[in-house]
Amino acid sequence: MTGFKRSDINIGNWRTPPYARWTFQNVQEIVPSAIIKGGGKAESPAKPLGALASLAILDENSQPSTIEAFLVSSKADSLVVMRDGEFVAEWYAPTCDRLKPHLCFSVSKSVAGILAGILVDKGFLSADDPVVKHVPEAAGGAYGDATVRHLLDMEAALNFNEDYLDNTGGFDRYRRSTSWNPEDLKHPSTDLKTFLCTIGKKGEHGEIHRYYSPNTDMVGAVLEQASGCRVADMLSEFIWRPMGAHGDAFITVDRIGSPRTAGGMSITPRDLARFGDLVRHRGKGIVSESWVADLWCGSRETWLRGDQVDLFPKGSYRSFWYETGEGEIAALGIHGQWIWVDPANATTIILQSAQDAPVSRPLKFAAIDMFRAIARHG
Repeated sequence: MTGFKRSDINIGNWRTPPYARWTFQNVQEIVPSAIIKGGGKAESPAKPLGALASLAILDENSQPSTIEAFLVSSKADSLVVMRDGEFVAEWYAPTCDRLKPHLCFSVSKSVAGILAGILVDKGFLSADDPVVKHVPEAAGGAYGDATVRHLLDMEAALNFNEDYLDNTGGFDRYRRSTSWNPEDLKHPSTDLKTFLCTIGKKGEHGEIHRYYSPNTDMVGAVLEQASGCRVADMLSEFIWRPMGAHGDAFITVDRIGSPRTAGGMSITPRDLARFGDLVRHRGKGIVSESWVADLWCGSRETWLRGDQVDLFPKGSYRSFWYETGEGEIAALGIHGQWIWVDPANATTIILQSAQDAPVSRPLKFAAIDMFRAIARHG
């Protein structure tokens, strides 16, 4: 902790600089969190970045740079590269403890997408189920006639604005319901599920890709209701321990214990890489190969009509994963969080960051170019 004291940090500023470099690795001190139990194994020493450090790339300003220089300038916390299932290169900022879970933001969605596949495999639910089959309270709002598939593919038609800087409107009310923002004493917030059920509908489901974080939190409610188990416990039993996670992870919860599946998971860099690599391995028997293969089969039509098409012009979106249209698959979150999976080059890459702004399109495109340069590098 450099330049400030722990007492300077509060629920109103924890996602802002300079505090984010510390809080993104200590979220459980700020927001109530449930433990996702890992294996409790010690990690081997980090692998040096080696020749990748000086690999030439273009930065977010399209200026010549190197990977190490870009990591420093973009406020990265960690970079982990796996090839053929082995850790081959790593980089950590001086402020980063590689053994601590780091907040993943919306990479959490992609973890939830794999957990959903496992519950489908086990017969707890179908992706075609109506949401109200599992969450009857949703009947009066936007989710009343939506299916689980609409949520997984971000094709639910919500009257909602995904504005990460909002501190007075709908997104602020959403974050207050998750215990992520300060309370407004004049307008007391609800618990997360109650808030989700109040969101109105705008348009028709299944017609267009629109990125709405509440969809993933509603999936979290569906998963818990369908299985009778908590998301944190299912992640531990069905994914973390079977895949060989070494450390514990965390997921933030609201005032009644509902999970923030849309963005509340904190995961160590290497364990996040292990998770990405199980997707590269088409499930490793943890989730069915058919569910993983289907991640490359999102609707091109709804994607092309959607609000993220410029990110991957040839891509699609399926079960909370981005398919690039060029063979790779990705998970990403605000402030610079990534899983990048390149099956053709047997490569999985993790980037965790504490970027100042929630969203920077130049930094996203620079990161994508960096991932492809790393994957192509022998």
